[in-house]
Amino acid sequence: MMFTAGKTECTPADVDYNAGRLEVLKTHFQKLIDDKEIQCATYCLSRRGKIFAHGAIGKKSFREDDDSPALPDSVRWIASATKLFTAVAIMKLVEDGVIRLDSFVAEILPQFATPPYDKINLFHLLTHTSGMHADDNCYENKYQTNYWAMIDNAYKQHNTKKDGEFDWITAALGTIGTGLRTQPGTEWSYCSFGFTILGAVIDKLTGVNAHKYIENNIAKPLKLKDTSFKISQEKAKRYIVSNEETEKQIKEIINGKAKKELPWDDIPQTGGGLESTAYDMNRFGNMVLHGGTFDGVRIIGRKAVEKMTTLSLHNIPNNCWEAKDTDRKFGIGFDMRQGPAFTFSKGTYNHEGAGACALYIDPKEELVAAWIVPFTDDEWYHRAIFNAINIIWSGLL
Repeated sequence: MMFTAGKTECTPADVDYNAGRLEVLKTHFQKLIDDKEIQCATYCLSRRGKIFAHGAIGKKSFREDDDSPALPDSVRWIASATKLFTAVAIMKLVEDGVIRLDSFVAEILPQFATPPYDKINLFHLLTHTSGMHADDNCYENKYQTNYWAMIDNAYKQHNTKKDGEFDWITAALGTIGTGLRTQPGTEWSYCSFGFTILGAVIDKLTGVNAHKYIENNIAKPLKLKDTSFKISQEKAKRYIVSNEETEKQIKEIINGKAKKELPWDDIPQTGGGLESTAYDMNRFGNMVLHGGTFDGVRIIGRKAVEKMTTLSLHNIPNNCWEAKDTDRKFGIGFDMRQGPAFTFSKGTYNHEGAGACALYIDPKEELVAAWIVPFTDDEWYHRAIFNAINIIWSGLL
């Protein structure tokens, strides 16, 4: 087993955790590596605000001839876990009296001031109940065109001299026949584009690029040194590379040859664009666990955290990925699913990221678990997320 231990702040015994279960976790991850479901695994576990387990297993590169180990501080795209940072940023604006969760998007972004979009509010976007079309593969529909494809098509036909500045929101919403999937507030339907719109809301309300707002008001105060929307040359050298396309991009960054990609670099990546580490994700989780303040740094207030981590939806159906769920459990940005598969406490909140990573926070046990498990292909391997949860929680004494 290729394993590297990271820095910890106490022993498992100090926080009433069975150290033997960590060996089971490492063996589990190694089994997934051997079965070619994941390339590697990095994880960071804490209880009562203290890190008791931190490590990495496997290789940093997908290349068979490259045995560079994944390390505890290896950087990786955290995909949809980004949405938690975006939700916190919106709650900061709510706390400051700039907006309310029931504020209509149309009050902020004029592109929404037309039916059927004019009934969508910020709460709808944060809870995936806006009625906007879901991410690809949420439903079986070979005719579905996603918002990104519509933007791409409109941009290719755009003439700046003739048409003026490119408006990506209008491009996404303006295609004939797009409309909404359902009426706002009637169905949970996973929509990452809704969080992209929240990034545009942050841009408009603060006058600051949403990426910078999140980095300057959340990541930097919390000392999340490896959490950002852009990868520096130094971070690129620590990046977990899983395919040839990513390898090419990382080499361009290291060699200082990365180029701006239009229109994408001008669109907020607040639905899934952050890069981070398991350690940084754990610190973010502890901030939420401790009521919005951690290590003496206040990010948001206790009542804002309570709002985010309390069930916000009641009897709202979810049919994404053939779920057939009549009552989707969701907070503000946070997933709050329960069920027979999991051993975590009632009230646990979380978010996962494609490809994959996870952040789970159990307030009853004061346990925060963050792990990054890059899949080897485009499949979804439940053992890397769901089975790992039960192993991690099995160590609680």
